[in-house]
Amino acid sequence: MMPTLLAIPFPAIDPVLVEIGPLVIRWYALAYIAGIVLGWRLARRLATLKPVAATPEQIDDFVTWVTLGIILGGRLGYVLFYRPGHYLSNPLEALAVWQGGMSFHGGAIGVILAIILFARRHRLDMLALADRTTAVVPIGLFFGRLANFINGELWGRPTDVPWAMVFPHAGPEPRHPSQLYQAGLEGLALFALLMALVWNPAIRAKRGFVAGAFLAGYGVARLVGEFFRQPDAHLGFLFAGATMGQLLSVPMVLVGAWLMLRARPARGEAVA
Repeated sequence: MMPTLLAIPFPAIDPVLVEIGPLVIRWYALAYIAGIVLGWRLARRLATLKPVAATPEQIDDFVTWVTLGIILGGRLGYVLFYRPGHYLSNPLEALAVWQGGMSFHGGAIGVILAIILFARRHRLDMLALADRTTAVVPIGLFFGRLANFINGELWGRPTDVPWAMVFPHAGPEPRHPSQLYQAGLEGLALFALLMALVWNPAIRAKRGFVAGAFLAGYGVARLVGEFFRQPDAHLGFLFAGATMGQLLSVPMVLVGAWLMLRARPARGEAVA
């Protein structure tokens, strides 16, 4: 193992961006805001590409549904997937979102429910709406992983690579900056892939293909990223040495592959 003296110093960035009296703005909150706002603006443009999935005004309304899905689903997913015993004994703490603890997989379920309910209410093509919505999700994932890095949380496993870092509260061992790996995989790489797909008229016409590519792509990226990330201390390694994040990602890969295989243009719809 590389001596700690040779590890790259962890950049001491204050998790709090601005603090004015009782007003506290954290980088993590800013990451959520940036991801939602930038994703919303891009989704407005994507939704109007043929075949049209929704109007810009409908996407404006949909942002509220998505935001609630992310927050409520993310929190509930964390409670159920990662610490059910703790919150069963302390149920009121499940409401304390400000104390941290969000699950991407729970947030994904929340967004899926938002898509289904919103599409039914407004009589929209659910799969087309899902394609345009999921194409922008990596923006939020990228900023979220950067916020994890700034907070010095969800650090990587011990390593001797030259770019290893010693994270606060993670002991003296140099570790993988796995948050940055995941920002690159789940954020930049997945975003580039989905943009290449959604801007292709022939692919875009195949309802559900882009959404399937997102699910499968994220699942693969998370499976890979988890090999470098330290498992949650209260869970450790689970079935066959896999982490909780990996176990939850396997169904995403399978469902995503199924969606891509069954994707077809709507009946009577010409492919450009």
